Amino acid sequence: MNKEERVAKAIKEIIENLMERVMHNVLIKDPFIKEKHHSAKPLYAALVPDEIFKGSHFERRFVTPFGGVWEKLAQVVAIENHGKCEMGYTVTGTVGSESLRRIQEVLNKLEHQKGKDKIKPMWSEELAYVKSGGGNPIPVSVVCDIYVENTENGKKYAFELKGPLPNSDQTKVSKEKIFKLMCMENQPVNFAYYALPYNPYGKKENYKWAFPLRWFDMQNDEAVLIGNEFWELIGGEGTYKSFINQVNKLGKEYKEQIYREFLEIEPPINQIEDLLK
Repeated sequence: MNKEERVAKAIKEIIENLMERVMHNVLIKDPFIKEKHHSAKPLYAALVPDEIFKGSHFERRFVTPFGGVWEKLAQVVAIENHGKCEMGYTVTGTVGSESLRRIQEVLNKLEHQKGKDKIKPMWSEELAYVKSGGGNPIPVSVVCDIYVENTENGKKYAFELKGPLPNSDQTKVSKEKIFKLMCMENQPVNFAYYALPYNPYGKKENYKWAFPLRWFDMQNDEAVLIGNEFWELIGGEGTYKSFINQVNKLGKEYKEQIYREFLEIEPPINQIEDLLK
C-alpha cells in the first residue's frame, strides 16, 4: 500500500468510526421513542409531527462526536505524510515586549476601524512591523489546534484550524496566536497558518464570509490556507481529492442507512445529492 492509499484509508477509517458511533447511539443506545416524547412533551407532540423531533434527536447525537472531526482528519493525514502531528499542542518561547505591544496595536486597528479610517489587513506588512518591535523577552505560550513536524527535514508547522465559516472572535484570537508563533525567538515553529479545511464558495478568490475578512486578506495573505491548499500541505498532492471522494462515497451509504433504519422510510427516488466539491 503506497502513501496515497494509506492516506485515503486513514480518512475513511476516521469518518467510518465516527459515523458508526453515531448510528449505534441513535439505533441502539439512545433511540427516539415516540411514546416517551409524547409523554414528556404532549403539547409539542400535539402541534408538530414526530419526524421533526426525531430529526433533532439525531442531530444532537451527531454533533458531539463530530465536534473535532477536522482536527482528527488532519492528524491522521499529517502523520502519514510528515511523521508527527499533535492536536492541542502547546508551543512555548519568548517574544519581545514591543513586539507584543505591536500585536495588540495591529489587532485593535483592525477591530475598531470605521468609515474613512478603515484599513485592509496585510499579513506580510503587519508581521514585518510586529517582528521589528523587539524589546525585552517575555515568556509566551500558544496552544495550536494542529502541530505538524516533518521527521525527515525537521520543518515544524502550526495551524489554527477553523470551520469553513468562522466567527470574528475566533479569527482574532487565531491571528494573535499566529503573530506570537512567528515572533518567538529561535523559531520553535517554521510556519504558522490560519487554515479552513473546506471552502463552501468553491474557489479561493470567491471566498467572501465577512467575519474572517476583517482580520485577513483571505485571498492573498500567505498565512491563510483554504481547502485544497491546507490538505495538500499536510498530506501531499491528491489528498484533497481523496478526502472529497471518501466523504461523498460514505455519505451516500450512510444517508441510505439513516433513511431506512432511523427514519424508517425509503430514500427519495432521484434525490439530488448534496456533495462536497
